[in-house]
Amino acid sequence: MTEDQIQRLIKMVENADIAELEVSKWGRKVRISKFTNNLNYNMHVPQQVHVPVHAPAPAPVAVPASEPKAAPVVVETPAVKVAAAPEQPAGEEIRSPMVGTFYRAPAPEADPYVNVGDTVKQGQVLCIIEAMKLMNEVEAEFPCRIIKISNDDGQPVEYNQPLFVVERI
Repeated sequence: MTEDQIQRLIKMVENADIAELEVSKWGRKVRISKFTNNLNYNMHVPQQVHVPVHAPAPAPVAVPASEPKAAPVVVETPAVKVAAAPEQPAGEEIRSPMVGTFYRAPAPEADPYVNVGDTVKQGQVLCIIEAMKLMNEVEAEFPCRIIKISNDDGQPVEYNQPLFVVERI
């Protein structure tokens, strides 16, 4: 929503006999609340929203001393549908032991060490993490089956970033 649209909504709430208005448009939600004491601001942020929100500060409203009016409060948050997060496959994660570049194979033209569905033994190489020109092999710490490979070949990875989701055998 544009600032002009929000200002028009504020004026509508000021002039109407309502205490609160909530509008959703283009994936954004604006809630305007009116209070009788302009020194009492109360911001409403839905509890199911776990996204950092940087809302524009409400524009100051000039109120004559002889005629107290309600001061609206504007909070703009992303409209959030209660949709389930993408399902994570059940299993354990094998995480990166270091910062580097993830490689699935020992060479660009070689077959990958493992694919989804493969069963691996304890000590078997799963991938390589290149760090400072050194190729570090990441090995399975226990026998398992590969459920998911979390990174693409040649992608940078951070310390403790999930590399694989596996199921113990």
